[in-house]
Amino acid sequence: MRLDIIKGCALGAFLAAAGCSGASAPPPPATTATQPATSAAAAAGDFGVPACDQYMRKYLACVDSKVPEAGRAAMKQSFEYARAAWKQAASTPEGRQHLVAACTQAEATAKQSMAPYGCAW
Repeated sequence: MRLDIIKGCALGAFLAAAGCSGASAPPPPATTATQPATSAAAAAGDFGVPACDQYMRKYLACVDSKVPEAGRAAMKQSFEYARAAWKQAASTPEGRQHLVAACTQAEATAKQSMAPYGCAW
């Protein structure tokens, strides 16, 4: 199970970074909720892991306020992949522990890749 959590965290970090760079991702699997996440959901402490909650708030604030309309859909789609994987990982104490590193890395990656949009991190 530990390997599955690590894979999920790595996948989530990768997909979040892909979204930040403007790459589009395939649609989420049918078993994953596909409703768009909102800044309010992330601000409410969606994960219970401060590093992830902080990253998600910053990322969504940047996308919502700085990214041109044409690029938002792809970025939010990638965000949904990461959010779903991280939400599942956050369901266990071991998963939450691994999420600290995954979310910290995702934030560092996003900070660099979102710099062209003028986002404050």
